[in-house]
Amino acid sequence: MSVVLEGFGLVKRFGSTTALDGVGLAIHGGEAVAIMGPSGSGKSTLLHCLAGIMKPDAGEVHLLGRRIDTMGERERSALRRTRFGFVFQFGQLLPELPAEENVALPLMLGGVSRADAVRQAREWFVPLGLAGMEQRRPGELSGGQAQRVAIARALVTRPAVVFADEPTGALDQATGHDTMRLLADATRRNEASLVVVTHDPQVARWCDRTVEVRDGRLLPGTGVVPGAVSGAAG
Repeated sequence: MSVVLEGFGLVKRFGSTTALDGVGLAIHGGEAVAIMGPSGSGKSTLLHCLAGIMKPDAGEVHLLGRRIDTMGERERSALRRTRFGFVFQFGQLLPELPAEENVALPLMLGGVSRADAVRQAREWFVPLGLAGMEQRRPGELSGGQAQRVAIARALVTRPAVVFADEPTGALDQATGHDTMRLLADATRRNEASLVVVTHDPQVARWCDRTVEVRDGRLLPGTGVVPGAVSGAAG
């Protein structure tokens, strides 16, 4: 498998606190990777650096061989709309929009007409078990249904990588299990890579590989890029 997304020697500090201390990680095409670790370990900071949400203080991030951490905010914002998809713990759907427009939003922000964007968005409702809910607003959806809408929104642009930050954290165990299954299956069917931040081993088991973060470093043998500060690739 070819490498889609790669971080080299990533360092990120917040004041006197070092959140990432020379982390390296490679994500392969179509691979699902879980990033695990206790609260404050640096796992969400790692996701944010890989996804271009924040810039590392040192190190590099490459998407399909192109360096992205040196891009300006406008370029990185466009990248996040087109090449990356996101699923957050609480979905972050816009309450005033129906489900189909929440899904279509990344396409419309990218310049696709509303009619075409909504048409493409509707294609995701049956595969994700949301048929008939296209016009429901987030307040009319259950927690699990809202997360499935968020999954559809993450995938509608056919991204290279989907990032999920505690995607089941606000759901009960059974709903969370079903949501993670849908997320893993949907990304795999669309040949996207999946990066999941979680503290739950039951979520991580849906992924192909698990890397563990402690005190801003990856534990040895859990997916470090060769030559990075933290150790050797696993």
